[in-house]
Amino acid sequence: MDTHLSTMTADKYVTVDGLKMRYIEEGQGHPVLLMHGASLGSSADVFRRNLGPLAKAGFRAIAFDFPGYGLSEVGSDLSLAYQNAAILKFADALGLEKPALIAHSRSGGMAVQAALKNPERFSHLVVLGTGTLMPPMPEDVEGRYDQVAKRVDKQMAVTEPTIEDTKKLMSADLFHTELVTPDELALRHSRSIGKAFETFTTRANAEKGGGAEPPVPLWKRMLGIKIPLMLIFGRNDRGHAGDRAELFKKLEPELNLHIVEDCKHMVPWDAEQEVYRLAIPFLQKK
Repeated sequence: MDTHLSTMTADKYVTVDGLKMRYIEEGQGHPVLLMHGASLGSSADVFRRNLGPLAKAGFRAIAFDFPGYGLSEVGSDLSLAYQNAAILKFADALGLEKPALIAHSRSGGMAVQAALKNPERFSHLVVLGTGTLMPPMPEDVEGRYDQVAKRVDKQMAVTEPTIEDTKKLMSADLFHTELVTPDELALRHSRSIGKAFETFTTRANAEKGGGAEPPVPLWKRMLGIKIPLMLIFGRNDRGHAGDRAELFKKLEPELNLHIVEDCKHMVPWDAEQEVYRLAIPFLQKK
């Protein structure tokens, strides 16, 4: 069994808006909230391998399940706006003062919006692999997505995944596919079936037609954030990530942006050591 799974930290719960939200944590010190993405099966468990190293660096590392994900309860409101609001509500429920945020995939956009709206409530923001926070390539309309992941994603929208489906999706998001161990696969699959799958499909339908795009895209508005910001992208991620990240660096040379080689969408796994090398000193700097 993987070391980080064989020493799994205990699940904890806190009530937010009448819902039990589940979280896992390690360490003491300045709080760091780790926020998972929105793919089927996403949960705080994405960050299990990252809690210990962050704790050793002097942080209270806390990963939580958004409402309706993982082991958190499902409420009647499945909107993205409710998910956004849950960030501060969760922090308040734990009595956290100015936590830092580490946000992966779609939660990067949520964290940016939270920091733009309430910059006084957070200390730092680290974004991992959030494609919507990069400018589009001039010729790019939809972006290039790994074809295996695209096919499995589409299938998962209507059919509960088999364990082989879950393995394909995890592998498509990783450069280092050997990280999809039997234990990791079993854990992710358990978060992808049954009630979790029903909630995923209901939420996906609820989010369709969510309104017009804002006149100024979030990646441009992000430049106005008042707290320290770092972005880390995988060179090999979907949607021309490497090219778009290079373009962003040219457009905004002062932006604290890093591109990691041999890394796809699962930045906390593929680029684990590089994330520590970059993010820990950044978070420690006041």
